[in-house]
Amino acid sequence: MGFLDFPFAAGPDGDPRTFPGHAEVLRYLREFARRFDLHGLVRLETEVVRVSRDADANSSWRVRYSRKLAGSEKREEEEEVFDAVVVCNGHYYQPHVADILGMDAWPGKQLHSNTYRVPEPFRGQVVVVIGCSVSGMDISRDIAGVAKEVHVASRSAPAATCERLPGHHTNLWFHSMVDRAEEDGTVVFQDGSRIKADVILHCTGYKYSFPFLGDDATISVDDNRVGPLYKHVFPPQVAPQLSFIGLPLKVIPFTLFELQSNWVAGVLSGRIQLPSKEDMMRDVMAFYSSLDACGRPRRYTHVLGDLEFEYENWLAGQCRRECIEDWRREMFAVSMQDNVDHHGNHRDMWDRGDRDHLLVQANREFTHYFPAALQP
Repeated sequence: MGFLDFPFAAGPDGDPRTFPGHAEVLRYLREFARRFDLHGLVRLETEVVRVSRDADANSSWRVRYSRKLAGSEKREEEEEVFDAVVVCNGHYYQPHVADILGMDAWPGKQLHSNTYRVPEPFRGQVVVVIGCSVSGMDISRDIAGVAKEVHVASRSAPAATCERLPGHHTNLWFHSMVDRAEEDGTVVFQDGSRIKADVILHCTGYKYSFPFLGDDATISVDDNRVGPLYKHVFPPQVAPQLSFIGLPLKVIPFTLFELQSNWVAGVLSGRIQLPSKEDMMRDVMAFYSSLDACGRPRRYTHVLGDLEFEYENWLAGQCRRECIEDWRREMFAVSMQDNVDHHGNHRDMWDRGDRDHLLVQANREFTHYFPAALQP
C-alpha cells in the first residue's frame, strides 16, 4: 500500500506483519514526511473556510482560512491568493448512515465507524454492525474480543443469511441487512432473526463534502457523484487551476494518490498538456453514459473496482512513468478475494505460505530503494 518509490517496510522497531496495525501506517507516513522534509510545507491547526475565484484575476483563487493563534484557543481568519488549488480533503469525513425503518425511535446508542477508536467501550454489550466492507469486518473482529455478541448486517447478503462467522470468535454472527428497529431495543434482520441490541455501529461509508467551495468551482455533489470531473481530477471549466486528489474508492490509496499528484504537478508545471475544455467535457459525458449503460448507480461513480489498475496505468503513462508492477496487481486482487471468501479472516491466509511468492517479489523490488534496511 506504500508509495511507489518509498516502500512500506517495517523499520527496526516496527510491526513486521504483512497486515500491520494502524500505528505502523502512522510511522510510515511520519517517516515519509521526514524523509522529504514536508513538515515545513504543512500548516497544522488551520481550517480552510472558503475557496473562491479571484475577481481581479480570474485564473487565481482566494483561500480564506482560520488558524489557531499560538498559545491561545482563539482563532483568526486570513486570506491569501494562489495560482492554483488542489483539493485533498479526502472522503472519510462526513458519515453516511443507513436509512433503517424505526431507527429514530430505537432507544439504543448509534455510532459511525469514524468515531471508533478502541473496543473497550463495547465490553459486555450486544452490538449490531451495519456494513461488511473492510472497516466493518475489522471493527467487528476487534469488538468481538470484548462484546457479548456482535452481529454484522450486509445488504449484499441473501435475505435468508444468518450464520456464525468462522475464526477466533464464537460470538460473531453474519446476517442479511437490518429490516427494522423497534422501540423496545429489538433489531430485526431480513432473515427474520431478532436480537436485543445495545449499540448499532454504522460502517456504511461517507459522503463527499466540500463546504468551502462555492458555485465558481463549477462542481457539485449529486448522490455522491462529484462532477463534472475529467478522470476524477480536473473540473473542465476551471482546469488546471482547480483539481481534486483522492476521490476514487476501493483502491490502493497511496499509490493512486501519488500518481494523481504526479499528473496534477506535471500539468501545473506545463510539462503535461490537458485536452481542451470541450474534449474533457465530452470524455466526462461519455464516462457517465458508460456507467448508465451498465446500470451502475450514480453513487458508485468513483468506485473504480476492476478498472483501478487501468486507470493508474493511464496516469503513469501521462507522467511518463512505468506501469504498476504485476505483483502489486496480484497482491491486491488476492487480498480482496480473500476478504470476500473468508469474511474478514483474510489476513490469516498470508500466514500459510501460499502468498510467499508475492512477498518475495515485493521485497526484491524494495531493495532498489532501501537495500541496506531490507537485507538480513
